[in-house]
Amino acid sequence: MTSAVDARVTTREHELVAFRRRLHAHPELSYAEYATTEAIANRLQVVGLQPHVLGIGTGLVCDVVGNAPGPVIALRADIDALAMPDGTTTEYRSKVNGVAHACGHDAHSAVVLGAGLALRALIEVEEVPGTIRLIFEPGEESVPGGAVAIIDEGWLDGVSAVLGLHCDPKIDLGEIGLRTGSITAASDTATIHLRGPGGHTARPQLTVNLISVMADVVRRFPDEVIRRIDSDDDVVVVFGAIHAGDAPNVIPAEGALRLSLRCADRDAWARAEFAARAALDAIVVGTGAVAELEYYRGTPPVVNDDGALELLLHAARETVGPAGIVETPRSMGADTFAWYGERVPSAYARLGTHSGDGPRLDLHASSFDIDERAIGIGARFLAEAALIGLRRG
Repeated sequence: MTSAVDARVTTREHELVAFRRRLHAHPELSYAEYATTEAIANRLQVVGLQPHVLGIGTGLVCDVVGNAPGPVIALRADIDALAMPDGTTTEYRSKVNGVAHACGHDAHSAVVLGAGLALRALIEVEEVPGTIRLIFEPGEESVPGGAVAIIDEGWLDGVSAVLGLHCDPKIDLGEIGLRTGSITAASDTATIHLRGPGGHTARPQLTVNLISVMADVVRRFPDEVIRRIDSDDDVVVVFGAIHAGDAPNVIPAEGALRLSLRCADRDAWARAEFAARAALDAIVVGTGAVAELEYYRGTPPVVNDDGALELLLHAARETVGPAGIVETPRSMGADTFAWYGERVPSAYARLGTHSGDGPRLDLHASSFDIDERAIGIGARFLAEAALIGLRRG
């Protein structure tokens, strides 16, 4: 990496770690990130930048304008936390009951802030063409997510590429994970409602045994959907909640099943709802039960653009060296970063945050934390990627 940017990140690493800890101790849920938004905006204003808070009241965008003509490269962070307890014992653990930064969005915010501050300082002494647009997205843990507000307000207009990263506790500190093509999956949710006459468990033959029908749906539905989607890529269908009845001697008259459906391929995602409806009809026909499917489209898969991914690859070589670049497996989780890729070239990376000691905990685990040295690595990486994109024009 260029020594000028490296030095400007290094001098801020302690501050960036402290900033991340501040956000970690005071997490805020989707679209309630008011203090988080204010903290980020205040720090950007200290160096003379002019952040713009989104019209929805949380999240912000800030341009770091270079000193020569050039393109616009956007760096994206997400800022919201999860509705879950913080199970860590650190001094900076969450002070908000039932809310925690267990997905690393606090670190993402510190990384993009650090990259922006370093580039702002570099502009004072070197020629930097174009504009770096810092995106601090609210509501990533919601559907369709704050990326939609970013797009609706026109912040992708004129942008050449959007670059981002996500903490990955499965990857070691000092490594950056990259992947060609889809790096996350599309994610939809659905609720299946089943209804029947109800009755006495002593006489199931005189009514619709709704529990038995529900069990058949649970057993057969995933395979039936996957067969109908007919994709060469990954498809995952999993039930997460089932409810029917309250008494052991009553056959219930209604029940509900909630599920998520994930597709790694855009075309498969387009076929998913039709496949789900056809599968449910095929399973329930002839049982006497009435079935209704409420289907909710979520986010598309994150598919890395080849040109934008090349910027990340070049930056990773400069930041962690060729030995530090690993091929990351596709995640069947979803990310609202996908919406940017539907509009402009975009690419997403995985930032190694595992210190090498202890178990490799998953994201969304209550004991999730990171090796905070990753923040400086991430800031250098994104700053370098933005510079490469700007100087290529």
